Amino acid sequence: MAELQTRKIGTTGMTPKALGLGCAWFGSSKSSDADAIEGIHHAIELGMNYVDTSPGYGDSERRVGLALSGGWRDRIYLQTKTGTHPERAQDYSAVGTRWSVENSLRLLKTDYLDSVLIHDPSDIAVPLSAGHALDELLKMKEEGRIGHIGIGCRPHEFHRQAIETGHIEIVLTFLDYTLLDQSAAQSTMPLAEERGVGIILASILGMGRLSGTEPDPSRDPLAHAMWEWCIDHNTRIRDLAAQYCLAAKIEGIVMTGPCNRREVDEIYQAATREVSEEIWEAFDSRFHVRP
Repeated sequence: MAELQTRKIGTTGMTPKALGLGCAWFGSSKSSDADAIEGIHHAIELGMNYVDTSPGYGDSERRVGLALSGGWRDRIYLQTKTGTHPERAQDYSAVGTRWSVENSLRLLKTDYLDSVLIHDPSDIAVPLSAGHALDELLKMKEEGRIGHIGIGCRPHEFHRQAIETGHIEIVLTFLDYTLLDQSAAQSTMPLAEERGVGIILASILGMGRLSGTEPDPSRDPLAHAMWEWCIDHNTRIRDLAAQYCLAAKIEGIVMTGPCNRREVDEIYQAATREVSEEIWEAFDSRFHVRP
């Protein structure tokens, strides 16, 4: 079984392992404090040393804070988001941004965040405008509270506008570089490479459609066809989904979202298990997708 590669994230100077740990599900009712602590510790022990959370992920920040106590914080890069707190959703004002980040620091039991992402704005012009989120994060960076500033959203046009400010160091894009959709490869990914911006590819299992559970053929015929092909070829679609994204030509990482230790093991194995060249050739012949 292969090991996770060490990557760099654009020009940030961060060098995490290629597979990052998204903690959305650790904050949900599918998980518990004990599940989160055990799962996060296990992931870090496997080398998954880029940990991503958000105020919008239920109990995630509090649980991540518990898990990182006792020296675990020093072993990882830690990222959270702003604009997503339930009490101040879509608040990208300077006051709201500082309030959100300070609250995250408190819950995460740390005095420093390696990166903060402006997340899911409905209008990218708002957080980027003078005196709003981006300006406030730049101040917090000068103060030494945060290391790097990024954006996490789906519209590629938002990515472009954010990158062109010259202040965005990381772009998290989701659902648009998977076995099912590679549209980010025609827009966000080349622009990020040109500008030295790091990329995080998230939702690599297509919000569960590539996880191994049978997709609904009437609602998602392509995902179902891929799932069926993998069954017929004694192959795990999760392996193909993870390794396709890990092979992307980016200066960045891939993000996954387990909810317990077992799911951490499953995605780690998917990322590192050998997939033969013959399988990829056959899959490419059928679906025209391969690393």
